[in-house]
Amino acid sequence: MAVTSINPADATKASTSLASAVGSNSDSEQRFLKLLVTQLNNQDPLNPLDNAELTSQLAQMSTVSGIEKLNGALESLLSQSGSAQVLQAAGLIGRSVLVPGQDLPLKQGAPSPFAVELSGAATSVKVSITNAAGEVVRSYDLGGLPQGVKTVSWDGLSDTGAALADGVYKINVTAAGADSSVDAVTLTYANVVSVAQGPSGVALDLADSRKISFGDIRLILSAASASSI
Repeated sequence: MAVTSINPADATKASTSLASAVGSNSDSEQRFLKLLVTQLNNQDPLNPLDNAELTSQLAQMSTVSGIEKLNGALESLLSQSGSAQVLQAAGLIGRSVLVPGQDLPLKQGAPSPFAVELSGAATSVKVSITNAAGEVVRSYDLGGLPQGVKTVSWDGLSDTGAALADGVYKINVTAAGADSSVDAVTLTYANVVSVAQGPSGVALDLADSRKISFGDIRLILSAASASSI
């Protein structure tokens, strides 16, 4: 019986294409089946495709299909998680939160609370409050502080004890350790007016026109406490 000559290179080429052409788009399974049929049609009758190799290729397709389904499930889960975070953050509307910031408002001479966050223990922490002209009107020497957040309340007075005019002042802080400087961040209070789902997660709009992320919040005050700030 005559045997039709088959070029082994055709089968090898089809096998290589089969392994590389399976993508993550919706028609990957159709491409896989098409290439598999081509490979079977072009196999050498005297050296047919090994069952183990065929099983391996089918397993590859199954794996790719499973990954696609897993990716779809994860995308759905992330979408639901984002919606849940927005609903959770909505409970902050009207509440006062402590977040990174330098602007410190003074109204009717009432005390203005703020805080300092240290990345590590410091042997010396100094805070200065400046007016719109950049002049230092009040200084605090907090001495040594451990890592974490230290709350402070400014009474609205200058270093000489004079009452200062209402307005927005700025806080500056410097901290030093035994051998080097320590990273320090000033934190101020502000009321949350709205929340929204942004490209990087939940975003909160504050009453002072700042926009922060959910992860920027260091402290959330109760409604009663927020009304006094």
